[in-house]
Amino acid sequence: MINRIRNFSIIAHIDHGKSTLADRLLEITGTVEKRLMREQILDDMELERERGITIKMRPVRMNFSHKGEKYVLNLIDTPGHIDFAYEVSRALKAVEGTILLVDATQGVQAQTLTTLEMAKELKLAIVPVISKIDSPIARIDEVKSEIVTLLGCRREDILEVSGKTGQGVPELLVTIVERVPCPRSQFDNDKDFRALIFDFSYSNHRGVIVYARVFDGQIDTARPTRFVASDKVFTPGEVGIFTPQEKKTERLSAGEIGYIVTGIKEPGVAKVGDTLLLNKSTLAPLGGYKEPKPVVWASIFPESQDDFTDLKSALAKLKLSDSSLTFEEETSGTAGRGFRCGFLGMLHLEIITERLRREFDLDLIVTLPSITYKIITKKGESLIAYSSIAFPDYGDIEKVEEPWVAIKIILPNQYLGEIMGILYSHEALTGEVDNLSNNRSSVHAEMPLRELMRNFFDELKSASSGYASLSYELLDYRLADVVKLEMLVAEEEVPAFAKIVSRQRIQEEAEKSVEKLYGLLPRQMFTTKIQAKALGRIISSRTLSAMRKNVTQHMYGGDITRKMKLREKQKKGKKKMQSLGRVNISQDVFLKMMRNG
Repeated sequence: MINRIRNFSIIAHIDHGKSTLADRLLEITGTVEKRLMREQILDDMELERERGITIKMRPVRMNFSHKGEKYVLNLIDTPGHIDFAYEVSRALKAVEGTILLVDATQGVQAQTLTTLEMAKELKLAIVPVISKIDSPIARIDEVKSEIVTLLGCRREDILEVSGKTGQGVPELLVTIVERVPCPRSQFDNDKDFRALIFDFSYSNHRGVIVYARVFDGQIDTARPTRFVASDKVFTPGEVGIFTPQEKKTERLSAGEIGYIVTGIKEPGVAKVGDTLLLNKSTLAPLGGYKEPKPVVWASIFPESQDDFTDLKSALAKLKLSDSSLTFEEETSGTAGRGFRCGFLGMLHLEIITERLRREFDLDLIVTLPSITYKIITKKGESLIAYSSIAFPDYGDIEKVEEPWVAIKIILPNQYLGEIMGILYSHEALTGEVDNLSNNRSSVHAEMPLRELMRNFFDELKSASSGYASLSYELLDYRLADVVKLEMLVAEEEVPAFAKIVSRQRIQEEAEKSVEKLYGLLPRQMFTTKIQAKALGRIISSRTLSAMRKNVTQHMYGGDITRKMKLREKQKKGKKKMQSLGRVNISQDVFLKMMRNG
């Protein structure tokens, strides 16, 4: 049986047709009936379908006949966006081969190179495929030349498919059977068992459900099994495969990919990258995964402190389905109790906060995203600031260090000059510029992670008319010339609006932030000052006039002094409100201040 199993994944840049190709594979193999087919069938999350992107990896099992033999094809569908590269890395470690999918209209993109390197490091069989060949603007010959340069393969090794029409997909299935090697087990007997956990989910009734690739032996519901890392023993309540829904089977054997219901409801027992063994087994554990390092930090507070426990529970449940999410409790003087959360990028942050609102019905306050700074104070103390809230006052800082990233941009040559200007404005150190083909280049540069978050991706897409693609990886920490910009509303600091900016742009950022908040904040019953403070002084200020009621509208004639007395009384009331009042900033204003543009 193991000789007729093929485990593979699909890696591609975002919007290169990966989900559409997966749909055709399921349809042609008869895994999903035609009457039940729909677009993005493996993307069952509402957000995935709404945005047209894959967020979570999804395993699925297909049956395929070739030359009279029946084969089992296990596909793990993966996300394409760089923020979810950790999902991709976990999927690749559970398979023997991968389809490298390249859009015929866009060519090789930066994220394609990043995921390809992962596949090469794991020595996976790579099947190069060009998608969207039915498009009238497809550049098939040119894109083939790019793939040949990238992989060093022959042009005839590159397959041409259309996920939309199904053209070339049957030939792709045959190629998977012929080129992707079958799984290998270290022993032939079924007396022992060893599997790698690459994902898991949680059910209130069944507990933790682990998604595992079986490397050796077999597992069924009669054999006590152990998590190696936590040393927790359980007896499986159910084992099965994905079709793509969960389907119960008698056992899972070497080479197969499936799920195991543990019945465990304790948090922290299951971890991705952990090995499952039989209880008394002495086998060595499998190599796991590197722990993901958060790139972006943001603090999340419930709008009502009564929802703190619900927020904590929601984050714990999301952690089960997204192991790259990190969080720990923190307290803010103005926002109350909340959590400092670590994310793999801006899209990851956006997706998690949106899921908290939709799936758990929570009203949230989310601070402006920040990165990790290493700070030496004038007293010689070393601090790590994960957010602008934890950043010390200006006069207490001796030295600040910030993380840098190595970036790779692939773009058409006609946009090269404008992109160089954007790199300069974002403090980048430009390195090599390589030619990929006649009209496309690859630019390598290094820049502060802070600048990468400052609307860099949007500027890149705008300047290149959407044709440039970006990938990045973390480097070391370097000396930073940054300061904390604080926002004051009615002379009261609003920590959620604070951010760390470059000293050379402090005036520009202060004026921009004040103007933006001035345009968003509704008028109050009293005159409200909106100020930006940095370097120990007020940098920019605007005054929002108070709402006024015509207190003399009921008067028709009479002595003018009567009206003057009423207006003076109103003026004193406004002054008293200003000294006692506090501005309540709505969630909508917080969200709009957080978004760029």
